[in-house]
Amino acid sequence: MNSSSKPSRFSLSSLSKLTFGLLCTGLILAPTAGAVTPPVAEKQSHEMTLHGDRRVDPYFWLREQENPKVLDYLRAENRYTESWMADTSTLQAQLYREMVGYLKETDQSVPRKKGDYYYYARTEKGKNYRMYCRRKGSMQGAEEVILDLNAEAVGKDYLALGNYQLSPDQRYLAYSLDTSGAESYTVFIKDLHTGQLLRDRLEGAYYSLEWAADNRTLLYNTIDGANRPYKLFRHTLGQDQVADALVYHEPDERFNVEVEKTSSGKYLMVHLESNTTSENHFIPADRPTQAPRLIQKRVQGLLYDVQHHGDRWIISTNDQANDFRVVQAPLSQADRSHWQPLIPERAQSQLDSIQVFKDYMTLSYRTDARIFVQAYDFKTGKQWEVIFPDAVASIWPAREQDYANNTLRVDYASLVTPWSVFEYALPSQQLTLMKQDSIQGYDPKDFVMERHYATSHDGVKVPLTLVYKRGLQKNGQNPAYLYSYGSYGVSTDPDFSSSMIPLLNRGFVYAIAHIRGGLEMGRQWYDNGKLLNKKNTFEDFIAVGDYLVKAGFTSPNHLAIEGGSAGGLLMGAVSNMRPDLFQAVVADVPFVDALNTMLDASLPLTVTEYEEWGNPNEKVYYDYIKSYSPYDNVRAQAYPYMLVLGGLNDPRVKYWEPAKLVAKLRATQTGSNPVLLKTNMAAGHSGASGRYDALKETAFKQAFILKALGRASSKAQP
Repeated sequence: MNSSSKPSRFSLSSLSKLTFGLLCTGLILAPTAGAVTPPVAEKQSHEMTLHGDRRVDPYFWLREQENPKVLDYLRAENRYTESWMADTSTLQAQLYREMVGYLKETDQSVPRKKGDYYYYARTEKGKNYRMYCRRKGSMQGAEEVILDLNAEAVGKDYLALGNYQLSPDQRYLAYSLDTSGAESYTVFIKDLHTGQLLRDRLEGAYYSLEWAADNRTLLYNTIDGANRPYKLFRHTLGQDQVADALVYHEPDERFNVEVEKTSSGKYLMVHLESNTTSENHFIPADRPTQAPRLIQKRVQGLLYDVQHHGDRWIISTNDQANDFRVVQAPLSQADRSHWQPLIPERAQSQLDSIQVFKDYMTLSYRTDARIFVQAYDFKTGKQWEVIFPDAVASIWPAREQDYANNTLRVDYASLVTPWSVFEYALPSQQLTLMKQDSIQGYDPKDFVMERHYATSHDGVKVPLTLVYKRGLQKNGQNPAYLYSYGSYGVSTDPDFSSSMIPLLNRGFVYAIAHIRGGLEMGRQWYDNGKLLNKKNTFEDFIAVGDYLVKAGFTSPNHLAIEGGSAGGLLMGAVSNMRPDLFQAVVADVPFVDALNTMLDASLPLTVTEYEEWGNPNEKVYYDYIKSYSPYDNVRAQAYPYMLVLGGLNDPRVKYWEPAKLVAKLRATQTGSNPVLLKTNMAAGHSGASGRYDALKETAFKQAFILKALGRASSKAQP
């Protein structure tokens, strides 16, 4: 059960439909004259010894963020990258125009009715950010703009909206903003009756923010020095933050603290979770000053999520079910000894999430690298599958559902189907398309989506989903773009990105590898790609690359690959293992200095991720991580063209990881292909925050790939 707010080296952008697979950082800057020679990072010996193993890290000094020499080096790398890319400026502009041309720049989301109001978000041509609006009575009522992120972004290099929560009586809007990319948010509260901000400011907040039923109380989480959400506070409107009451403090560095309201609106759930274990407490929403009450105390390896329905708790759990089942328990007796079976585990199907309604429940499953949704009638016990248009697609239940009217809303897409919103009326079993993104000049019938399977090193079949222009010949001469992630149980779903159309129209095959480390094939798929099984992730990706070549889709000198964050570790590892298989590599904010980072407990995420990578203070994990850590395994060999991207304010993967990798690659490799580093000096893990700025970054990356593949002069074919 994954959450987008869970801190990890999971890139936030891979949850974003706008920027799917586009984790690039850095602005496109004007070429700087004379910057034609790659910078050479100074070597300073730094010795480390553990488990009798002595290592020397000549670039350890790049961690000194306040050192002017470090900033000078990063800027020199940016100038070199700009210089190498200068001859693609026209191509970048053309790619950007094509991407913008596919957008419906002035658009609006499907409204959501709450009480007397209809809420929606909209965009306007030429503006980077969304505006959040409402209309009273009907969509023909007067529009009220309740939050304009364009106005909030004036004078700022970066802006990200963390949370957006209306009070139950719809008078107040609580929202949080990050202006640096460091993912530390400030919460603001707006009185929608007056249009004025209250004086309340909640600093250092993270992604959890919920109103109690009294319309005066907010619960929010805050982060410690390692960017771990570790405390939950209660704020009353009008009081200073220093007076906020501490609701929960989690001292165990493996666990994160979050709060979320049940879909019934009756309870605030305090959720504590590590990578392998969870614990939940509840607070009645109408009695927010009550102390949290325990559902089931933590037991190592036991995961469970809780929803409320009438006089019972509905719980999804891995208790006696590796791929999760659903149980129920009385409100007053919620511990595991009172759990009663409701929905059994499905063979080879990972239960991803449940949505509880007044009379029904829906369950989202993953199997064979696809998602399907099962419906359940609480009154009759009847179950059935909700049928969607594509056999292989991304189906994401909306965060907010229509509990009372038993209506499921999902965001939906495939590699050929633009992002859509469906509503499914559970009583009538009626599926209705509410909206589909308008992609100007795009016809899905011009493209082919296929599912294939590659055989990995140990005989395991690895799914891959791909798309290409109809009529493509499998002659081995097609350019290809292969993407994956493969960590934390995060599945790489086949969804839609209009920014891929320019490459598809230039003859590219775009492929997604559903490798071990995700949940695409169930919990075992994840377990077999973590800890001492991590190398399966890399072998699976290589097997998919080999398959694309053997099947005639492409050849090594036409194959580009990309991954970000922990997927950037994947890029670094496979580049070390099989540099001959790839022509171009884009590593976005890559987690490549894995051994050093996991040995430094002061860094964000390190302790919380011992259960993902292993604790290298134990020799067995030290030896294993060292055997694949990209930075530690750079060697004297020819490497592909490489574009490595970082963010100076990144709290998840520190900027020095990509910087150190590039310095070592450039000093060690025997080939002549360039290794480029681009650091966004004003952002963090997710790159640029504005939609147009993000497209410019994407155009930059695509221009790099086209140049590396010798196709910079190729034209889009209608």
